[in-house]
Amino acid sequence: MAGAAGTACAQAPNPSSAANPFFGSVTLRPAVDQTLQLSLDDAVRRGLENNLGLKEAENGEKDIKAQKLEALQNFLPTINLTGSTGFFQHNLAALGFGPGAFAAIAKQFPGGLPGLKEITKDDLTQGQIQYEQMLFSGPVIAGWKAARAAEQAAHFAKMSARGEVVQQVATAYLHAIAAASEVDNAKALETEDELLLSQVHAAHEAGTAANLDELRAKVQLQAQQQALIGAENALEKDLILLKRETGIDPGQKVTLTDAAPYSELAEQTPEEVRAVAYKNRQDYQNLQNQVVELKAVHSVYRSQRLPSLSFGGYYGVSLVNGAGSHGNFAAQGTLSMPLFREAKLRGDVDAAKANVDAVEAELGDLRGHIDQQVRSALLDVGAATKLVEVGRSNVELATRALADETDRVNAGVDDNLPLVAAQATLASAQSNLVESVYQFNVAKLVLARAAGVLETQYREYLGR
Repeated sequence: MAGAAGTACAQAPNPSSAANPFFGSVTLRPAVDQTLQLSLDDAVRRGLENNLGLKEAENGEKDIKAQKLEALQNFLPTINLTGSTGFFQHNLAALGFGPGAFAAIAKQFPGGLPGLKEITKDDLTQGQIQYEQMLFSGPVIAGWKAARAAEQAAHFAKMSARGEVVQQVATAYLHAIAAASEVDNAKALETEDELLLSQVHAAHEAGTAANLDELRAKVQLQAQQQALIGAENALEKDLILLKRETGIDPGQKVTLTDAAPYSELAEQTPEEVRAVAYKNRQDYQNLQNQVVELKAVHSVYRSQRLPSLSFGGYYGVSLVNGAGSHGNFAAQGTLSMPLFREAKLRGDVDAAKANVDAVEAELGDLRGHIDQQVRSALLDVGAATKLVEVGRSNVELATRALADETDRVNAGVDDNLPLVAAQATLASAQSNLVESVYQFNVAKLVLARAAGVLETQYREYLGR
């Protein structure tokens, strides 16, 4: 019984960042010999700086911002400057100037053209500046609106990831605190068992206790030693997971500086929490912006039927064999209008409308899901509160029962079998209380996450 009690808060094998990036991080510093003093606030800060899942969300937002800049370029003028210089040889005969053409040209000049040959050579240097500007385009305008909505959606996706990091790190920290409490309880019970064994051994040597009593005391001590080994192992594994989520080297020694927090939570109604959630939930705002984005994409396809107007031109100069020529330029406006692409246009519009309808359906479902999460979280907080109250009462009763049974054994009224059972009962009660406090704090974190205020108010919800 005592051995089982020490594993109540034991965790499954540490999850991998390959399955969930929020269980991983970017480790920036190697381990040092000095023990790191780690508070809950410090762990959360490190998680927000180094957590792999958040890094991926931040990089996703940067990618969307880059796409927005690409969309912006469609509104800006494009100006290119080109220049070239080189030596050229021309075969005039290949260009259609045969002997007859040369003779006809020579007749036009009284003195003739003695230097005119079929093969000519020249040095040519050219410079040109080109200008292009989109004046009006329905798809470009709608595409810009879609890019802005996508940027907002990416921002809220990043903020939602920050909330996930706070929840993961805080939960891991609280679990490690619970595991540390299990270790402390196991050590205290081991000390009591050592004292009991010493007393029973002395009584056996004096002939006032049976050998069976000493054997029971030895078995109880060894069982408690096993429980301590299991509790210490669970704590080390919990600390490894916490370090992985916060970017601390897995080999770094850490000491948790915060004790398990406990504070009653002000009573809230589902309607109150739900109103806060609709205002603050990043995933809800993300989906709303996705609707805006897809509606803009829908407008892009619809506006393909509209004409587009652009302006372009260039100005250039040439230098041939050192002699300049008059500059050349062009300026033109282009009006483009699709005449018949109806099948493709309708297909694009219908597909975009289907995407809009799908996301709007997801948004409606998310409203119901938020309501479900809020109500479930409130129920969990209420149930966990009652469990903590019962757990505290059980520890008090078990402590009193152990004290009474210890007095009976010392008075010689009982053997140590009821005393061993009383110790196991206390160990189980202590373990259950630790687990209840942990579940209570986790339930409050879940409620804060459901309301969308976890990152800014986790301290208030934990009562720190």
